[in-house]
Amino acid sequence: MADTGTPSHPSTTARRVLAPLALAQFICSFAGSNMNVMINDISTDLDTTVQGVQVAITVFLLVMAALMIPGGKLTDRYGRKRCFLAGLSIYGVGALLSAAAPGLGVLILGNSILEGIGTALLIPPVYILTTLLFRDLTSRARAFGVVMALGGIGAAAGPLIGGLITSALSWRAAFVFQALVIAVIIMLSRHLDDPLPPDPTRPFDTGGAILSAAGLILLVMGILAADDNVWLMIGLLVLGALTLAWFVRSLRVREAAGKEPLLSTSLFRDRTSNLGLVTQNVQWLLLMGTSFTVATYLQVVRGYDAIETGVVFTAATLGLLASSLAAERLARRRPQRTLVITGFVVAIAGVIVLIALVHAVDSAWGFVPGLLLIGLGLGVMLTPSVNIVQSSFPEERQGEISGLSRSVSNLGSSLGTAVAGTILVAGLTRGAYAAAMITIAAIGLIGLAAAVRLPRGRDPTADDTRSGGGP
Repeated sequence: MADTGTPSHPSTTARRVLAPLALAQFICSFAGSNMNVMINDISTDLDTTVQGVQVAITVFLLVMAALMIPGGKLTDRYGRKRCFLAGLSIYGVGALLSAAAPGLGVLILGNSILEGIGTALLIPPVYILTTLLFRDLTSRARAFGVVMALGGIGAAAGPLIGGLITSALSWRAAFVFQALVIAVIIMLSRHLDDPLPPDPTRPFDTGGAILSAAGLILLVMGILAADDNVWLMIGLLVLGALTLAWFVRSLRVREAAGKEPLLSTSLFRDRTSNLGLVTQNVQWLLLMGTSFTVATYLQVVRGYDAIETGVVFTAATLGLLASSLAAERLARRRPQRTLVITGFVVAIAGVIVLIALVHAVDSAWGFVPGLLLIGLGLGVMLTPSVNIVQSSFPEERQGEISGLSRSVSNLGSSLGTAVAGTILVAGLTRGAYAAAMITIAAIGLIGLAAAVRLPRGRDPTADDTRSGGGP
């Protein structure tokens, strides 16, 4: 199915389904960041520590990353709409359980496990349906711009919204808010149509799903263990790497035997897609790592309450909103590669400004310029990175690539929180804050290097000869 790059006119139904899809991305991103401003409230109410709340946040992001690939694959077997609704339902139950949590264990069960599982089921359909319903570069950029804008706003505005709710009511009310949004999404989803029929006979690689999830979990656990035991950290990281190597080998064995693997190894042979996945991972690491670092520092070191911390993050929200909503116009005027490179340069500059001003300015205004730059940079590059990856493969492979893409992005979110949290927990001071931000900036340079290596010339998303035709 050729993608000519000529703007098409999506049907009214296609426009209507964009609302629940974008809202779904919003609430999942919101869930990953709003707890950052509740650290003191939750730790006091549940009689736990800052590190305990960090574990809950990281486990939520990790469950998403670990299960996103299997979740994407299940859409082929059971259908995109059915997985979307199932994920919403599980997520809603987890949100209500979190709201009533008497202790950290139940909070982890509701927020980290159930909401994480629900997200892994509902997010792949968001990206698959957006790709299938919006066929050309311009309309797809517009659609992904809306989805990514809502996702970015959910992550960036999560601290503000969560702070307002926590200050006015309690941190528990923030989870009730999530459940209410889920109910609205389910109502809006009545217009949702699945453009591809499910295939109940499609095989599912259970062994591959277990290996991929185990490998990702071990890697992030290794990073979280860094502040407690260096040898445990090394052991977990090595074990995680070996498990992922075993996972890749199992994929090749299944393919050689003529069986369908969890992921086709050919997904990793597309250079443009591989580089796009690296940029996605680093983008979300930048966003979530910065959010956790700044929010924790403001509350624990400077003594800001939830709403004061949330207000500071308004700068990032406004920057991200402004640049994300310009995605369609930017896609018409600039190559996707240029947008991703520009986004990284601006975001890294924002991190550097945050490091410099924390020592020079004692008021909250010292955080505004850096957060604004980070928001602008992320908004510029989130949409083109997703568009590059999704548009590199045809319709029949959208389940696989969507699951892989979201897993890589959520792994970035997990690593951002884990890396920043590990450094901060070692000593919540200006020095620890600077060390965490310098680490995030250094990782940002890796994303910039990947963006620079993206092919020049004609956008891959407008090339109708790639992968047997664009989606």
